Amino acid sequence: MKKILFAAYSLDIGGIEKALVSLTNRLQQKGYEITIVLEKKQGIFLEEIDPKIHIIQYAPDESKNILKRKVKNLIKRIKFSLKYKNKFDFSVCFATYSNVASFVSRTASKNSCLWGHADYLTLFENQEEKVKEFFKEKKYNQFKKVVFVSKEGRESFIKIFPEMKQKTIVCNNLIEAETIQELAKQTIELKKDKEKFTFLNVGRHDEKQKKLTRMITAAKKLKEEKYKFKILLVGDGPDNQEYKNLVKKEKLEDVILFLGKKQNPYPYFEIADCVVLSSDYEGYPVVFLESFILNKPIITTKVSDYEEVEQGYGMVTEKTEEDIYKKMKQMLEDGFTIKKQFDSKKYNQEIIEKIERIING
Repeated sequence: MKKILFAAYSLDIGGIEKALVSLTNRLQQKGYEITIVLEKKQGIFLEEIDPKIHIIQYAPDESKNILKRKVKNLIKRIKFSLKYKNKFDFSVCFATYSNVASFVSRTASKNSCLWGHADYLTLFENQEEKVKEFFKEKKYNQFKKVVFVSKEGRESFIKIFPEMKQKTIVCNNLIEAETIQELAKQTIELKKDKEKFTFLNVGRHDEKQKKLTRMITAAKKLKEEKYKFKILLVGDGPDNQEYKNLVKKEKLEDVILFLGKKQNPYPYFEIADCVVLSSDYEGYPVVFLESFILNKPIITTKVSDYEEVEQGYGMVTEKTEEDIYKKMKQMLEDGFTIKKQFDSKKYNQEIIEKIERIING
C-alpha cells in the first residue's frame, strides 16, 4: 500500500480545499494510505474527509519576537524531519501559497509535487519578477514535478521558467458529480421565481479576481431597460460590504440578492436559469463542472479553459462590463439550449489515471 502525503493550509470553504477533499477521498478508496498535514486543523470540509485518512497539524510559530519565532520554527522543522523525512512514497504541496506546505511535502518524500491552482502570471498582473519571487520562495525547483490544474497556468509558468517544461503537467481537478446532484435536491427557503430570469454567481467576493462590479454594472443597465431578472450572489469575502454598498447606491436591492457563504450552494443552481462568471482570472474553474453537471448554461469571461464552455455549454465574453451586459441581455432574450451531456465518469477516470501515473513517477 503506497503512502501519500498532502500538505495544505486548512479545510475551510474554497475551491482548493474542495478539490483536496475529492482527490484524497478518491485515492483512499482506491487503496492508498493518505495523510493530510494542515497548518490550521479547521474548516467545515473536515467532516467530509474519509475517516480513514490521517490528519495532523503543523502550525508554525507566529510570535512577534523574531528571534523566538525563528528558533521555535527551526525546532519544529527538525522534529518533523526526524519523524517524517522520506517516509512517504509520494507527497504534494497542495496549497501553493503555503511555505509550510512546501517544506512538509519536500521533506516527506523524494517523489514530491507542487500543485498549482492558478495562472500566476495573470494573478501577479504580468509582473514576472513577482512570479519568480513567489515560486523561488516555494523552492519550486526542488520538486520532482509541478502540476497545474489548467493549461494556462502551465503555459505562463514555463514562460518564466522554461527549464521546467519537462517537469510540468496539466491535471484538472476531480468532480463529485453524484454528490453534487444529490446535494442539489436539498430544500431551501428561496424558491424559483417563475416571473423573473435568475442569474447565479458562486464564489469569493474579491474584486481583484472576481470582478463582481461587472455584473452589478450590467444589472443596472438591464434594469433600466425594464428586463425582468434577478441575480443571486452566493459567497462572501473581503469586498462583500463594498459590493452591498454599490448595490444600495445604484438602487439594485430588488434585483441583486446577497445570500452569504453556503456549505451547499447546489440548490441555488437548481433555482437559477444561468450561471455567470465575471472573473479576471481563475485556475480551472470548478463552477464550470458544477454547471455542466447540473445542466445550467454558463456565461463566462475568458478565464482558464473557457474553450470548454464554447463546446455547447454556454457563452463566452471578453473581460469587460459591456460584453458581460450584452451576453446577459442575449441570455434574457434568447435563452440557451445546452448542446451536449457532460460525461463526469469519463472525465474523472482520465484524471485518476493521470494522477496514478504521476504518483508512480
